[in-house]
Amino acid sequence: MDKKTKIYSILFLVLILGYIYLENTKKQPINWFPTYAAKHKIPYGTFVLKNQLENLFPTTEIKTINLPPFEYLKDSTRTGTYFFVDDALNFGDAEFLRLMKFVERGNDVFISTHGMNIDTLNFKTERLLSTNFDEKVIFKLPNKAFKSKEYTFDRPFMNQVFTKIDTLNSTILGITAYVNENGKRTEEGINFVKFRYGKGNFYLHTFPEAFTNYYILKSPNQQHAANILSYLREDIPILWDTYYKTGKSKIASPMHYLLSSKYLKWAYYMGLVGVLFFVLFEGKRKQRMIPIRVPLKNQTLAFTRTIANMYFEKQAHKTIAEHKINYLLEYIRTKLHIPTTKIDTTFYNYVASRSGNSYKEVEKLFQFCEEIHLKNEITNLELIKLNDMIEKFKKTIQYGN
Repeated sequence: MDKKTKIYSILFLVLILGYIYLENTKKQPINWFPTYAAKHKIPYGTFVLKNQLENLFPTTEIKTINLPPFEYLKDSTRTGTYFFVDDALNFGDAEFLRLMKFVERGNDVFISTHGMNIDTLNFKTERLLSTNFDEKVIFKLPNKAFKSKEYTFDRPFMNQVFTKIDTLNSTILGITAYVNENGKRTEEGINFVKFRYGKGNFYLHTFPEAFTNYYILKSPNQQHAANILSYLREDIPILWDTYYKTGKSKIASPMHYLLSSKYLKWAYYMGLVGVLFFVLFEGKRKQRMIPIRVPLKNQTLAFTRTIANMYFEKQAHKTIAEHKINYLLEYIRTKLHIPTTKIDTTFYNYVASRSGNSYKEVEKLFQFCEEIHLKNEITNLELIKLNDMIEKFKKTIQYGN
């Protein structure tokens, strides 16, 4: 190892040690990504709620469902309250139909998500907007049992409200509003609805942040979440959905596993930097020159032009025409799968029906081909006419009439 390489190696080692020191001493930023996953303890995970469900419902069985609802509800004997909470939920038509049949049999479905537009149940949502930046948002359950207590949320979020509901079968359970400095409400909307369907109920809620770790651990907001959950039945299991979650519930790839660990990620990045240094200082010096090899040219087109020019210069129009007719027959055999041993009315009908050309056009083309067969010589105009007729015939097959 020469002196120059030793210097670069020492600098590289100092760089790595400095990077490790900075990574160990810097303050890790808070992860505000909304995963809504029960295994995540970050602010927008649902670890606290999932672990507190057993305390809230001591006599109720809590089941974790890893399958999509379409698969899980194939068994029509399933019972319970299917519990969905996520930033966005996109059910397929067939899947939501199974949820409806599930509710119709006497079960419940609880859905808490933003942007809920369910045409099947006649529900629409829009964002509740406010022009005053100093206003705060409040949430309230009108039920007298909750003493009209109002709760707030101090993080920016998408506040959705119902703009269209089925008033005949729905009960309003919750509202949200913006309140100005004087305590006056400037904007208000419905954000929690109970919809009766068959023997069961849909509970539709547009503020999923109410069930996150951040909201529940910030007193007294945990009481608001408990009040919402109090509408769930205790005599049937709670089916906690883990399939529809923004946060991944399992390792999706080896690279995801590698980058999910802080120390493995450092090792990976340092390995990449080491490879880069090797390429810059070692690979360039030792790599042999790669010879340039020019690929062989495709001379097919040039050969075809040469042969065509030979025929043209010799005025061999009849020979060219015969070749084109033979190619046409071969084209019909391979493309249309029609035998060309006998050219008659039956042949015309087959060709016309499979090529998209009319019977008269097919008959005219092959009668002209027959005229050329009977002549000893033809003019260049007749050759051009034959070519135009054949090309028109082929274009009809490729692109239709």
